[in-house]
Amino acid sequence: MPVESGISAAARQAKQKRKSHSLSIRRTNSTEQDRSGLQRDMLEGQDSKLPLPLRSNLLDLFSQIEREFENLYIENLELRREIETLNDRLAAEGQTFEGADLVKGALKTKASHSTSQLSQKLKTTYKASTSKIVSSFKATTSRAVCQLVREYVGHRDGIWDLGVTRTQPMVLGTASADHTAMLWSIETGKCLLKYTGHQGSVNSIKFHPTEQMALTASGDQTAHIWRYMVQLPTPQPVADISQTPCEDDVDFSDKDEADGEVEGSNDCPSVRVAITTLRSHQGVVIAADWVVGGKQVVTASWDRAANLYDVETSELVHSLTGHDQELTHCCTHPTQRLVVTSSRDTTFRLWDFRDPSIHSVNVFQGHTDTVTSAVFTVGDNVVSGSDDRTVKVWDLKNMRSPIATIRTDSAVNRISVSVNQKIIALPHDNRQVRLFDMSGVRLARLPRSNRQGHRRMVCCSTWCEDNTSCNLFTCGFDRQAIGWENHNPPPPLQEK
Repeated sequence: MPVESGISAAARQAKQKRKSHSLSIRRTNSTEQDRSGLQRDMLEGQDSKLPLPLRSNLLDLFSQIEREFENLYIENLELRREIETLNDRLAAEGQTFEGADLVKGALKTKASHSTSQLSQKLKTTYKASTSKIVSSFKATTSRAVCQLVREYVGHRDGIWDLGVTRTQPMVLGTASADHTAMLWSIETGKCLLKYTGHQGSVNSIKFHPTEQMALTASGDQTAHIWRYMVQLPTPQPVADISQTPCEDDVDFSDKDEADGEVEGSNDCPSVRVAITTLRSHQGVVIAADWVVGGKQVVTASWDRAANLYDVETSELVHSLTGHDQELTHCCTHPTQRLVVTSSRDTTFRLWDFRDPSIHSVNVFQGHTDTVTSAVFTVGDNVVSGSDDRTVKVWDLKNMRSPIATIRTDSAVNRISVSVNQKIIALPHDNRQVRLFDMSGVRLARLPRSNRQGHRRMVCCSTWCEDNTSCNLFTCGFDRQAIGWENHNPPPPLQEK
């Protein structure tokens, strides 16, 4: 009976295929189990601070990734064999096709499908972790254009702070860890005067609103008020900084500069005696600023207090206490008797002295790490920066939540806001300086390479609103200050 014998033969073949397939599955499963057990044994024998369940979970995830790529590799081999077979058949008929193109198209479809599933699985697993390191991706239609104009070199240690005079002559001031403060010609980069009256690191510098006086805060637990008289040199043509040799492009982030004197730093005259010394603090004075009108100053210290002094008598008027940890910065309002202090306790406080009989204070809580600075802007806004890698814009009339939040990839140091352009300059620990508008939209990042820009942590930024060759200045722990030209391009013309 030939029909029955044919059916029985087909049944035997199908049964053998099923048996072979089941054996293959058992063999694969046993191999994977053996591999998994061996890997877990290896994990137990290795030294690691991760808990064993977490390490095992990570091992399972990477095993899934390995299997996905293994399947893709096997499919790739099978497709290549099929292409070779088709080419052999077509060659007999006088036609050939490029196997690589066919493989590329087939693999692209299969690989995209498999990788998309794997990508979605990994995104779901690590969504919470990756959300913490994502920066701001807000779109912008108009980006700022920045260009390095001039470098101010002469300090022997890092520069903590810098500021620009509010009256003529316009000069740049820098405060350095080398115990000095220097005044510079903005147009030529020449040092005009050096103040050497402090016995510790000079942490901040601010200029009087109407007179030629400077206020500096120091690690020697004092703040000094000193007078200056400078004569501006004749401006010279701007050199092309980008073509200046820089020791064969050595990155000074991993190398100390020469400890010798910088050429030209000793040529400028010096002032050694202050006209007023403020001594009430019991710790490092980290910052100081002039209260509107210039008759009072406020200082911030690591002794967790901010002090309000009378300039003429040098007497302590008020001691502003309430912060739980060291203060990091203080700032005054340009037109009102308001003071804002920042602290390592993750808060900043607004002190109101507009009513002589009532001194109110408001506490702003919105950061999760040290608030490195908080500054006033035009209107009723305050901008705060923090080591938690965020910058927040606040409305003084509603301090419950910020009106804008900027998320970055590095700790933010002493920020500044341009009054005219309404742009926030963010100096970072990672040597970058970024510009944002008041709504949190990123405008630009200042150029940085081995030949230009900061080579170490950028500590501070400040704006110059007058018409000079530089309208933005930054300083860092690479011992230099840099002047930048920043402007916003006009919006594109709309077709009628």
